[in-house]
This record gives sequence, C-alpha cells and structure tokens, in this order.
Amino acid sequence: MKRMKWVCMTMVLALMVVLTGTPVLASGKIGFYDMDQVIRNSQAGKKSIEEIQKVVDRSKAAIQAKESELQKLKDELEKQRSLMKPDVLKEKEATYQKKFRDYQLLVKDSNEELQAKQQDMAKEFIPEIMKIVRTIGEKEKYTMIIDTFTIPVSYADRANDLTQKVLDEFNRSYKPGK
Repeated sequence: MKRMKWVCMTMVLALMVVLTGTPVLASGKIGFYDMDQVIRNSQAGKKSIEEIQKVVDRSKAAIQAKESELQKLKDELEKQRSLMKPDVLKEKEATYQKKFRDYQLLVKDSNEELQAKQQDMAKEFIPEIMKIVRTIGEKEKYTMIIDTFTIPVSYADRANDLTQKVLDEFNRSYKPGK
C-alpha cells in the first residue's frame, strides 16, 4: 500500500514538472536566417563570388585546353596504333599517360584553389554575420536563432525569418579587412 502511494506521488510530481515546463518552452522566441543567402546576396559576398568565378573560369579554360590536347593524343594514338612500331607506340602511350597525370594534377589543384577561396570567404564573413545575429538576438530578446542553411528546418513561420534583417545589417556594417 505504501509502495503504491509512492508510485502515485512520483507520477504526480513528474506530471507537474512536465506541465510546468511546457509553457516556458512555448513562450520562447525563436528566429531563423539563412547564412548562405546572406553571403550570396550581400554586397561583399557578390564581389567575392565574382572573384571566385574568375578563378573558376580561368581554371576551366586551362582544364578544357588540356582535355582537348589529351583527346587529340588519344585519337592519334588509336588511329596510328596498328601502323606504329612497338617502341614508338610505347613512347606515345607513356607521353599520353604523363599528360593525363598532368591533367589530373591540374584538376586537383584547381579544385583545391577553389575550396581555399571559398574557405577564405567563409572565414572573413561568418564571424561578422554571427556578431550581427547575436546582436539581433539580444536586442529583440530571442531565445534562439537558427541558421537554416546549416540545420534543416521542416517548418518555420516566415514572420520569424531574420535573413533580410541580417543581410541589411551586414551590408551596412561590414568593412572588408576588419
């Protein structure tokens, strides 16, 4: 009988904790923004993206030139394979393999350069954007502000979307090289 009484008291206490905790959660103010949109649509972000695009275009041109050179070598090798002496064929194949490795290295270097540029942009912009988000959160008494680019959110009321506010403040306050 005493044991049953303790079980009931424990359940009542647990229920009280759950019920009193719910209004606290419901009263919290939660906002969200999209870091990627802020970066892509900001003045500084657009400028950086243009610079990155120039690097991409330059790399793409060099890669395409290597690809066409490789294709010519490959076609030549295939057409003349039956007419070549074994030692000449071996030499041409070695030349093709060397140029193919150079091509692979060029692609790898281009990708690494692109990633480095993107990381530099992120290192420069993200701390500034985070300060702005923190300031907005403190001023407007938000319990939490979520970056929907980093953390997917199934649903959020558009009234709590702070992306444009963060973007406007970033455009107003960001100074390159700070």
